[in-house]
Amino acid sequence: MPMSQTTLPESAVEASVSGVSWGAAAAGAVVIAALSLMLLAFGAGMGFSAVSPWSGSGVSATTLSVVAGIYLLVAACLSSAVGGYIAGRLRRKWARLHTHEVYFRDTAHGFIAWAFATVITAAFLASASTNIAGGATAGLAQATGRQASGSPVDYYADALLRPSGAPASTADNRGEVLRILTNGLREGDVSAPDRSYLAQLIAGKTGLSQGDAEKRVGEVIDQAKAAADAARKAAARFSLWLAASLLLGAFAASLAATEGGQLRDRSDIEI
Repeated sequence: MPMSQTTLPESAVEASVSGVSWGAAAAGAVVIAALSLMLLAFGAGMGFSAVSPWSGSGVSATTLSVVAGIYLLVAACLSSAVGGYIAGRLRRKWARLHTHEVYFRDTAHGFIAWAFATVITAAFLASASTNIAGGATAGLAQATGRQASGSPVDYYADALLRPSGAPASTADNRGEVLRILTNGLREGDVSAPDRSYLAQLIAGKTGLSQGDAEKRVGEVIDQAKAAADAARKAAARFSLWLAASLLLGAFAASLAATEGGQLRDRSDIEI
């Protein structure tokens, strides 16, 4: 009499199958990263990353930050939803599992796809995203930084070589002024000796009196400090918008993955 075929218990079958379809999660992550970059490029092309330098033209910085932030939320929601849906739809079909367990695994697949896409974007696409989102502003900042400071020690070298009398008017004065302003803004304010020296340079260059030159120095330094403070606040606002977009993206990817998984289980073909 032939021996009956041995059947494994359901727990052993379930333990032999991975609970994560890594191929589906990776596919969803790649889709999220690609769509995020595409939508970011589209937003930059629509002008969400540029502010007009002229008064009364273009979109104000406050309005632009809100519009750009809302667009960032929409882009994160769209890209994460599509990638999460793909991750849920492409995963294998789990048999003999409770409905709640299937729902949890689908949600986890969407979250894993989002997390994987976030790591990919941060590791490989950060440079491209920065170039697209920053536009001409980033290039101008980099160019100014190269002119203003090559090395942090340059400022102290300038201080050592300052003439004791009236400063000479040379072609290098502009670079020296940039280094003084850069050092002062980095420290929080320009020191009184530096202000006095800048006033002497300006007086020698422009023919202004010492008092008028000192007044101009004070006004320009106040403007530069206000601009730096506005840049810091804009960076803080952008960080908040970015954090909100990441949270929304995680939620959208997880929710879309559950929908994709449910449609996958309704299909007649079982992989």
